[in-house]
Amino acid sequence: MISIKIDPVGKVRMTRADAWKKRPCVLRYWAFKDELLYELGTAKESVTTALLNGTCRMDFNIAMPKSWSKKKKDAMEGEPHLSRPDIDNICKSVLDCLMTEDSAVWRIECEKHWAKTGSIDFFIDQ
Repeated sequence: MISIKIDPVGKVRMTRADAWKKRPCVLRYWAFKDELLYELGTAKESVTTALLNGTCRMDFNIAMPKSWSKKKKDAMEGEPHLSRPDIDNICKSVLDCLMTEDSAVWRIECEKHWAKTGSIDFFIDQ
Protein backbone atom coordinates (compact mmCIF):
# COMPACT_ATOMS: atom_id res chain seq x y z
CA MET A 1 0.00 0.00 0.00
CA ILE A 2 1.16 3.49 -0.86
CA SER A 3 -0.53 6.29 1.10
CA ILE A 4 -0.26 9.94 0.06
CA LYS A 5 -1.43 12.58 2.56
CA ILE A 6 -3.19 14.95 0.19
CA ASP A 7 -6.77 16.18 -0.15
CA PRO A 8 -8.21 14.62 -3.34
CA VAL A 9 -9.37 17.13 -5.95
CA GLY A 10 -11.66 16.34 -8.86
CA LYS A 11 -10.81 17.15 -12.46
CA VAL A 12 -12.17 20.56 -13.45
CA ARG A 13 -13.63 21.55 -16.78
CA MET A 14 -11.15 23.96 -18.32
CA THR A 15 -11.55 26.51 -21.08
CA ARG A 16 -9.05 28.36 -23.25
CA ALA A 17 -9.50 31.42 -21.04
CA ASP A 18 -7.97 29.53 -18.09
CA ALA A 19 -4.55 30.23 -19.63
CA TRP A 20 -4.83 33.84 -18.42
CA LYS A 21 -7.89 33.98 -16.13
CA LYS A 22 -6.44 31.74 -13.39
CA ARG A 23 -9.72 30.65 -11.81
CA PRO A 24 -9.32 29.36 -8.22
CA CYS A 25 -10.67 25.88 -9.06
CA VAL A 26 -8.11 25.48 -11.86
CA LEU A 27 -5.25 26.70 -9.67
CA ARG A 28 -6.30 24.25 -6.94
CA TYR A 29 -6.33 21.40 -9.50
CA TRP A 30 -2.85 22.26 -10.85
CA ALA A 31 -1.48 22.51 -7.30
CA PHE A 32 -2.98 19.09 -6.54
CA LYS A 33 -1.31 17.56 -9.60
CA ASP A 34 2.09 19.02 -8.70
CA GLU A 35 1.84 17.91 -5.08
CA LEU A 36 0.69 14.39 -5.98
CA LEU A 37 3.59 13.90 -8.39
CA TYR A 38 6.03 15.22 -5.81
CA GLU A 39 4.67 13.00 -3.03
CA LEU A 40 4.63 9.87 -5.20
CA GLY A 41 8.22 10.37 -6.31
CA THR A 42 9.76 7.04 -7.32
CA ALA A 43 6.54 5.13 -6.55
CA LYS A 44 4.89 6.70 -9.61
CA GLU A 45 6.31 3.98 -11.87
CA SER A 46 4.90 1.10 -9.82
CA VAL A 47 1.47 2.74 -9.47
CA THR A 48 1.31 3.45 -13.21
CA THR A 49 2.29 -0.14 -14.04
CA ALA A 50 -0.33 -1.50 -11.62
CA LEU A 51 -3.02 0.72 -13.20
CA LEU A 52 -2.12 -0.55 -16.66
CA ASN A 53 -2.21 -4.18 -15.44
CA GLY A 54 -5.57 -3.69 -13.69
CA THR A 55 -4.11 -4.61 -10.29
CA CYS A 56 -4.46 -1.28 -8.46
CA ARG A 57 -7.25 -0.05 -6.19
CA MET A 58 -7.52 3.58 -5.13
CA ASP A 59 -9.18 4.69 -1.90
CA PHE A 60 -9.89 8.39 -1.56
CA ASN A 61 -10.25 9.71 1.99
CA ILE A 62 -12.01 13.06 1.96
CA ALA A 63 -11.33 15.37 4.90
CA MET A 64 -14.35 16.26 7.00
CA PRO A 65 -15.31 19.94 7.28
CA LYS A 66 -13.87 21.76 10.28
CA SER A 67 -17.35 23.06 11.10
CA TRP A 68 -18.58 19.55 12.01
CA SER A 69 -18.83 18.69 15.69
CA LYS A 70 -16.52 16.08 17.22
CA LYS A 71 -19.51 13.78 17.69
CA LYS A 72 -20.46 13.99 14.02
CA LYS A 73 -16.84 13.48 12.91
CA ASP A 74 -16.57 10.34 15.05
CA ALA A 75 -19.83 9.01 13.62
CA MET A 76 -18.93 9.72 9.98
CA GLU A 77 -15.31 8.50 9.93
CA GLY A 78 -14.97 5.68 7.42
CA GLU A 79 -18.50 6.11 6.09
CA PRO A 80 -19.03 6.40 2.32
CA HIS A 81 -18.65 9.93 0.95
CA LEU A 82 -21.84 10.62 -1.00
CA SER A 83 -21.36 14.22 -2.09
CA ARG A 84 -19.01 16.18 -4.34
CA PRO A 85 -16.36 15.78 -5.65
CA ASP A 86 -17.64 12.88 -7.77
CA ILE A 87 -15.54 9.73 -7.70
CA ASP A 88 -15.16 9.67 -11.48
CA ASN A 89 -13.70 13.19 -11.46
CA ILE A 90 -11.25 12.28 -8.69
CA CYS A 91 -10.16 9.15 -10.59
CA LYS A 92 -9.81 11.22 -13.75
CA SER A 93 -7.60 13.78 -12.02
CA VAL A 94 -5.29 11.06 -10.62
CA LEU A 95 -5.04 9.25 -13.96
CA ASP A 96 -4.33 12.51 -15.82
CA CYS A 97 -1.61 13.25 -13.29
CA LEU A 98 0.08 9.86 -13.55
CA MET A 99 -0.20 9.21 -17.30
CA THR A 100 -0.05 11.24 -20.47
CA GLU A 101 -2.26 8.68 -22.23
CA ASP A 102 -4.62 6.77 -19.95
CA SER A 103 -6.66 5.00 -22.63
CA ALA A 104 -4.81 1.73 -21.88
CA VAL A 105 -6.31 1.55 -18.38
CA TRP A 106 -8.97 -1.13 -18.58
CA ARG A 107 -10.01 -1.53 -14.96
CA ILE A 108 -10.33 0.89 -12.06
CA GLU A 109 -11.40 0.11 -8.51
CA CYS A 110 -12.11 3.23 -6.46
CA GLU A 111 -13.80 4.09 -3.19
CA LYS A 112 -14.23 7.36 -1.33
CA HIS A 113 -14.82 7.73 2.37
CA TRP A 114 -14.96 10.40 5.04
CA ALA A 115 -11.78 10.73 7.10
CA LYS A 116 -10.21 13.09 9.64
CA THR A 117 -7.47 14.00 7.13
CA GLY A 118 -7.45 13.75 3.36
CA SER A 119 -5.37 11.07 1.64
CA ILE A 120 -5.14 8.78 -1.37
CA ASP A 121 -4.28 5.13 -0.76
CA PHE A 122 -3.02 2.95 -3.60
CA PHE A 123 -3.37 -0.81 -3.02
CA ILE A 124 -1.25 -2.76 -5.50
CA ASP A 125 -1.90 -6.50 -5.90
CA GLN A 126 1.17 -8.59 -6.53
